Amino acid sequence: MTRIDSTPAPSTEAVTVHAAGAAQGSWWRDAVIYQVYPRSFADSNGDGVGDLPGITAHLDHLVELGVDALWLSPFYRSPQKDAGYDVADYRDVDPLFGTLEDFDVLLEAAHARGVRVVVDLVPNHTSDQHVWFQAALAADEGSPERGRYLFREGRGAGGEEPPNNWQSIFGGPAWTRTTRADGTPGQWYLHLFDSSQPDLDWSNPEVRAEFEDVLRFWLDRGVDGFRVDVAHGMVKADGLPDWDGHVAMVDGADGDGTDAVNGSGNSGPMFDQDGVHEIYRAWRRILDEYDGDRAMVAEAWVEPLSRLARYVRPDEMHQAFNFSFLVAGWDAARLRGVVESSFRANDAVGAPTTWVLSNHDVVRHASRLGLAEPENRPNGLFATDPQPDAELGLRRARAASLLMLGLPGSSYVYQGEELGLPEHTTLEDVVRQDPAFFRTGGAEAGRDGCRIPMPWEAHSPAYGFSPDGAAWLPQPSSYAAHAADVERATVGSTFDLYRTALRLRKAEALGTGDLAWLGVFADDPHVVALRNRDVVVLANLGDAPVALPAGAEVLVASGELTDEAGAAAVPSDTTVWYRA
Repeated sequence: MTRIDSTPAPSTEAVTVHAAGAAQGSWWRDAVIYQVYPRSFADSNGDGVGDLPGITAHLDHLVELGVDALWLSPFYRSPQKDAGYDVADYRDVDPLFGTLEDFDVLLEAAHARGVRVVVDLVPNHTSDQHVWFQAALAADEGSPERGRYLFREGRGAGGEEPPNNWQSIFGGPAWTRTTRADGTPGQWYLHLFDSSQPDLDWSNPEVRAEFEDVLRFWLDRGVDGFRVDVAHGMVKADGLPDWDGHVAMVDGADGDGTDAVNGSGNSGPMFDQDGVHEIYRAWRRILDEYDGDRAMVAEAWVEPLSRLARYVRPDEMHQAFNFSFLVAGWDAARLRGVVESSFRANDAVGAPTTWVLSNHDVVRHASRLGLAEPENRPNGLFATDPQPDAELGLRRARAASLLMLGLPGSSYVYQGEELGLPEHTTLEDVVRQDPAFFRTGGAEAGRDGCRIPMPWEAHSPAYGFSPDGAAWLPQPSSYAAHAADVERATVGSTFDLYRTALRLRKAEALGTGDLAWLGVFADDPHVVALRNRDVVVLANLGDAPVALPAGAEVLVASGELTDEAGAAAVPSDTTVWYRA
């Protein structure tokens, strides 16, 4: 057992990694932001799909939890081929989710409770049902209508081969060929995702002007910011050259902050081109025109972290998701490396560092960390796959979350993780809806398992998600034990842990704090131990218990502490906050 007999002397105690800077005061620098996936949060009308009134009805859940803002995944008009990330109209609400008036009610209700609202923006591509793309299909080759998208002639004598060898992130070629009015084959159009999501051509001034107007439309309604989908993807390299690499969703850097964890890389000619920064500088100028400290966060799968930091320079984005932390797995050395390299990169440009463990695109961390190889990141899980250890996964997830919430910067919480929700790993193929499942011919399970409707009431139909028991995806029976009414009423539940941690985080000003590694653990391969202001955050990822110093004041722990020879100790897969 590792022991700490007394608090180490300052000279040997800590190595400073991040100092609380002068650039404080903006809400987004230390906010805890809660991601709402609208179709799976709460259904108010019984059609089995969550909606805006359902979110409004459950805002007090977020207030009780203690978050500062909510981020809404897309609710715009859409044929829903990719769960709303295929937008047909950026200025309206899809009837599936309600109306613009419902959005205004939600926004007003959230603001009345002190909760800010960030909306999703999807600028890399539109739906194929967008009026622009329909006009492009009806127009001649080389027309202004086609100039808004990336239409190209095919290769080969008859143009029968795609213009280049790029592959869709959802599987299969990234090009689809059109058919002319006379029935003959026509040009090809690019879609980095599904064929129903044609990529826009951001070299076209009309595209840029359109999205600047979209920004103003929602800013005028009072939104507090934007999460920008595929923020690194709008600008493509000149000539669209061939590239044999592989793109992985939600990728990040390894522990040293320089290399992709899975070695795939995301620096091909379709991603992270320098031209994207000009776009964001123009957007930042628009946001700065508005009062209320509006903000943008980039979803950018970019490595190394020093390159990701370019998105959050003072005149560009305010935040960028730190996927390197998400993909670090359950390894102390890797976690320490990612934390240190994240601060090094972001501090260099005066930006806050963000932390995230789950979202709508990855296996929930309560299940991911229970896999035999917790650094493994499958695109969903089948019932025939090796199953996670549910108890181990939840224990590690609670520990990982408490570690995350103890770090300076801004944290993102994905709906349901505050309840300890696991991934649905035994969905039948017949109910799957993610295009990744279909485009890979069933080779990838896809993201449906992390998008299961929320359980609100243990003994109600659909666990309270819908008034009549309808749900667009089936919920596993395990959700009864994680229902919000059970979790809220249970001392020591995961909800209770998050609620306590968020209260302490705010009271101790940890989000705007500083970070120093405890020197006594510098060589311990299984412990992450840091000091943030006067709070010590200690995560034990090893097998042996770690004793706390004599007189330590425990503030919160992710699991029960043990007694080792009369000393309180942190058991395996547990995180504790304490003062010493």
